[in-house]
Amino acid sequence: MFHILKKKNRNELTQVNLWELIPVRNFNHEINDDNLVTILIPKFTNNFLVQFLMPRLKHPFIKVKLDKIGSAVWLEIDGVKSVGEIATLIESKFKEDVYPVEERFQKFFSQLFNHRFIKFEHKEVKI
Repeated sequence: MFHILKKKNRNELTQVNLWELIPVRNFNHEINDDNLVTILIPKFTNNFLVQFLMPRLKHPFIKVKLDKIGSAVWLEIDGVKSVGEIATLIESKFKEDVYPVEERFQKFFSQLFNHRFIKFEHKEVKI
């Protein structure tokens, strides 16, 4: 099992099991004809700049294109499935193309998290 360090507060780090976390998208996306995802990141988040500059821009978004495996993972991120469940689905779909699954998913989700494309939520334990 892989673990990531997550900030609980500003100065406090906790160790969390990546496979139990639920990823949630922070940005919208578009899908092209080949079923590949392009993540749309707004160039500005400041309300003043959004209101006055965004309408005047030709391209108001930064576009990040994903490959076929990354696109499939992005489309499975729905705020309900955990990373482990998504890994199982993608592994059954792409077979040996995603091996080693643990390393690839740890790296991919770490990059998405570090670039703030996603955030993680804890899976609630129901008794």
